[in-house]
Amino acid sequence: MKEVASDKFASVIARVLDDRQAKDIKILNISNVSMLADYFVICSSDTSTHVKALTGYVREKVKECFERIPIGEENDAKNRWNLLDYGDVIVHVLHKEERETYAIERFWNHAFCVEQDEWMKKSEEYSEYK
Repeated sequence: MKEVASDKFASVIARVLDDRQAKDIKILNISNVSMLADYFVICSSDTSTHVKALTGYVREKVKECFERIPIGEENDAKNRWNLLDYGDVIVHVLHKEERETYAIERFWNHAFCVEQDEWMKKSEEYSEYK
C-alpha cells in the first residue's frame, strides 16, 4: 500500500469522480467532529447506472494508484447510495434524489468543507487530462 496523506487521498478521489462527470462533489473534513474517518467525499449522479459506474471506477483507480481496497463497502440493490470505506476517507456516491433526501452535508454542517480549487490543486498529478 502506498502511503498518502488523508487530505490528498480525498482530493484524488474527488478528482477521479470529477473526471467521470460526478456532480456536486464535496469533501468534508470530519476529523474534528467524528471518529468515523478524516474525510467524507460526497457526490451525486442523475442515474443509478452512473452511481454504480462511479463507485466501480473509484475502486479501480484507488487500487491502481494507491494499492488500496475498501475496508468496507455498501451498495444498495438499486444503486441509489453506494459507499466505499477506506478508513481515513469514506466515499458516498448517491443518486441526486437520495442526496437531496438525506442531505449529508446538512447533517455534517459543523465539518469543514474543502474548496474545489484546493482539492483540484492537491490532486493535479492524478488528472487524466493533464
